[in-house]
Amino acid sequence: MASADMHVVMFPFLAFGHISPFVQLARKLVAAGNGVRVTLLSAAANVPRVQAMLGSSAVAVAPLSLPRVPGLPEGTESMAEVSADGAELLKVAVDGTRPQVAALLAELRPDALLFDFATPWVTEVAAPLGIKTLQFSVFSAISGAYLMVPGRRQVGAVPSAGDLQLAPAGFPPSSSLATVPAYQAADFTYVFTSFHGEPCVYDRVLAGVQASDALVIKTCFEMEAPYLRYITAQHGKPVLVTGPVVPEPPKGELEERWAQWLSSFPDSAVVFASFGSETFLPAAAATELLLGLEASNRPFLVVLNFPRGADVGAELERCTPPGFAERTKGRGVVHTGWVQQQHILRHRSVGCFMNHAGLSSVVEGLVAGCRR
Repeated sequence: MASADMHVVMFPFLAFGHISPFVQLARKLVAAGNGVRVTLLSAAANVPRVQAMLGSSAVAVAPLSLPRVPGLPEGTESMAEVSADGAELLKVAVDGTRPQVAALLAELRPDALLFDFATPWVTEVAAPLGIKTLQFSVFSAISGAYLMVPGRRQVGAVPSAGDLQLAPAGFPPSSSLATVPAYQAADFTYVFTSFHGEPCVYDRVLAGVQASDALVIKTCFEMEAPYLRYITAQHGKPVLVTGPVVPEPPKGELEERWAQWLSSFPDSAVVFASFGSETFLPAAAATELLLGLEASNRPFLVVLNFPRGADVGAELERCTPPGFAERTKGRGVVHTGWVQQQHILRHRSVGCFMNHAGLSSVVEGLVAGCRR
């Protein structure tokens, strides 16, 4: 990246769990001081939040206007605002930005375009303009190696849940992930399921990798070398790594109410449970989570979020066990909405971080020293 003037355009999917790694990578590229400029594309309503995430970094943000899609609530511009069904329609809306993206690329003429899993079509737009394209995976290499390789799917066949219990042929023999439980394999079938007549996640990913110049993964060889080598062999494409791309250390202080509450407990005593702003637990799962935290006899702070438009009070009442608040008074808090996750993870009293296994959250926990 030693070019005197290299311009990179980044196009993450409209989920903040995806936008955040792109933002962090953009900040690091610009801060390296090698003459790299970055322009990040996102839906217009997301721009203020993206700019806040960028801070003082000299990264430009170009707004996109999402087309109306039947069934998608008007004004939806990120995964934080939709249910699982809406997430599939959001991909349809993103596909509808193709003319805008084509016009922007023709105007900006960047040297390279980093794109996310959902938009393999950007390679077709970029190629006539001579723009290098790189698919940026914000997921761990092990997950990509297990699910998103050519060896996972025979031509014309859709893997069954039984097929997905077993690792694909040639998977690193040293891995502990040679098999997965049936319930987890059942979840994996989503990756191969088409919604609204659109390509499934697997087809989007494979099409993007095959048409791009390289695959970029948010990991490092020290963490995932066997899986990176396997992915390289499977795709026959250069694989570049960015490192974990963790956010900058948090600025400011932890909000007083959380600081006081957390400080009332011994070191490493508190369980912090948070599942990202775009993961919504079913009521039954949330109930079991709360009962488990109660039975742990540990102090806990749990964050539960719900899709936009949901009656938060009614949803909390539906998933909270009878008498739960009284039984856990003083040692348990159930919160909805945003919290200062990095600050909380760094607090001395937090000893366990329960999350949705999103790679960004896992890395944040490790960096904060919360390794349980």
